[in-house]
Amino acid sequence: MEDTLRTASRLPLQTPISTNQLAIFAYGSLLFRPGFTFVARQRAVVHGLTRSFSQASPDHRGTPERPGRVLTLARAAGASTVGAVYFVAAPADALLVELDYRERAGYERVSLDVTTADRCLPAITWIAAPGNAYDAPPLPLEALAEHMSRSVGPSGRNDDYVFQLEAALQDLGAEDAQVSALAELLRRAAAR
Repeated sequence: MEDTLRTASRLPLQTPISTNQLAIFAYGSLLFRPGFTFVARQRAVVHGLTRSFSQASPDHRGTPERPGRVLTLARAAGASTVGAVYFVAAPADALLVELDYRERAGYERVSLDVTTADRCLPAITWIAAPGNAYDAPPLPLEALAEHMSRSVGPSGRNDDYVFQLEAALQDLGAEDAQVSALAELLRRAAAR
C-alpha cells in the first residue's frame, strides 16, 4: 500500500502519539460505536483513501451464510475521507487486541497519517486489503441497497449500519455522497 499506510502488525502494540496517548482513526462503525473509553475525539481527514462497501461482513452485519456489507478504505488518487481520531491512554495493548478481534474478518491493523484542524499525526486503523478472504466485488448502489436491506447479523441490521454512519458523519459536519445515496435507497426500501 502507499507510503502513508503502514502495516501495524509489525509496530509495537502501543504506538504513542505523545508519551501517554495512542490515536485511533475511525471511518466506519467506530464513528458511531467505538466501544472503548477515550480521552478526546477530533474530526480528522485521511488523504488518498476513500470509503468502499467492498467488504463482506459474516460476523457483525450479516452471517456466514448471508454476509452483509461494511466499509473498508481503498486507495483513490485525489480522494480524502473524513472521520474521527480518538485519543486513548497508553499503554493500549488490551484495547488493540480487542479491536483486532472486532475487526477480524479480513481487516489488518495499519498505521496511517491523518490530519486534524491543528496537526498531522500517525494513527492506527483497520483496513481490509483487496484480495482478503472477505473481499466482495463492487455492486451498483441499487443492488448494494437491496443486498443490505436483507442482511442482519449479531451487531444488527445492515441498513442500520448505513443510517448510523450517515448520522455520525453529519455530527462531524461531513458528508459522504455514497453513504448518503445508499441511505436514501435503504430508506425507500424500508418504506415499501
